[in-house]
Amino acid sequence: MKPALAFRHPSYPKSWQHLPNGELIVANINQTLAPWWPKFFGYHMLKIGALSGGVDSGKSLIKHQLTLSNQLENCDIVAEIDDLPLQEHSVDVCVLAHALEFSLDPHHVVREANRVLIPNGYLVITGFNPFSLAGVNKFIPYRRKQTPWNERLFSPMRVKDWLHLMGFEIQLDRRVLHSSLSGQMKSGLFSEYWRKLADRYFPSLGSVYIIVAKKRVLPLTPIKAKWQLRPRFEPVKVPTMNSSRKIKKLTK
Repeated sequence: MKPALAFRHPSYPKSWQHLPNGELIVANINQTLAPWWPKFFGYHMLKIGALSGGVDSGKSLIKHQLTLSNQLENCDIVAEIDDLPLQEHSVDVCVLAHALEFSLDPHHVVREANRVLIPNGYLVITGFNPFSLAGVNKFIPYRRKQTPWNERLFSPMRVKDWLHLMGFEIQLDRRVLHSSLSGQMKSGLFSEYWRKLADRYFPSLGSVYIIVAKKRVLPLTPIKAKWQLRPRFEPVKVPTMNSSRKIKKLTK
């Protein structure tokens, strides 16, 4: 398996409009996550990356929502997404929307999100599925030089493996958009039929994956040692030869 570390600094898009069919992608993400926002409780939500800031979380009960990005536009905190300037266990929900593909060290980005999350907090991750029609674009010469096919795509299985190693429990694993996402997607009877057919028979081959994971932290309860007093050393009293002779004389 290739290391997750990139060999060059990826070019992170400034908005969903800078991705092919970006508005359609974020619309499907919003539709999938709509029933989940009311389930998240807490005080602080952190959206990591400019694309995460474009995800609609208006139905969330968490009112304090911040967007962190290394770009000056449309963000509340300017910082690198792999070095969050936040305290440990200070955020209730973290959103990583298509951030792993455009980061230098995606595994470290997930570790940073895990660090700032409180126990039982939620982590939302979306990205491009390399095992899909969209992933085939990396093998087409004139497309693999374009964004996002020129970047490293990570499979949802690998991302879930990272999460399991960090102690997360997967709550949602969904694939959407069974399309190459390269051209203008058309709406029609055939497109609607193909969408229903793919959702039913090829659910794992969706071009975009959406993962919701819950951080589980097992409390370390110290086991008290049961102290016992050691018994005193006392030698066994054995009758001597003289005492045994006295006993024999008395018996006679």
